[in-house]
Amino acid sequence: MLIVEQGDPRAPQATALLQASHALMERLFPPEDNHYLSIDALCTPDIRFFIAREGDTVLGCAALANKGDYGEVKSMFVSEDARGKGVADALLRQLEDYARELDLPVMRLETGDLLHAAHRLYERHGFAKCAPFGDYVANKTSVFMEKRI
Repeated sequence: MLIVEQGDPRAPQATALLQASHALMERLFPPEDNHYLSIDALCTPDIRFFIAREGDTVLGCAALANKGDYGEVKSMFVSEDARGKGVADALLRQLEDYARELDLPVMRLETGDLLHAAHRLYERHGFAKCAPFGDYVANKTSVFMEKRI
């Protein structure tokens, strides 16, 4: 049974997933276009970090940063062997539930242009492309999306 719950980015399995995500982003995109947060940056009071697990095995993670007037999806990643099992869907639903708890009217995210499976996931959940937001600037590899909640 898949369980989604609040987690600690510094826990060994979560750290391993985050490091795998960071390594993938570094292989796919130039350094100036990588906007992932460090593990320490995910441990601040304005960020809620979640894990998805089956038993003791962490299969995926995701975070929501409370930006005051919107929530930003950060650090969404699922282990390769768990893809296609609904882990990302469950994590995204949890982030949306948390955004609703915070009374945030919109969720936003930045993702890479080569991450087509991620685009499909976000579109399935009602996200649509939008302009850059916050401190982001347009570049050739970023895709910006948002969803009103």
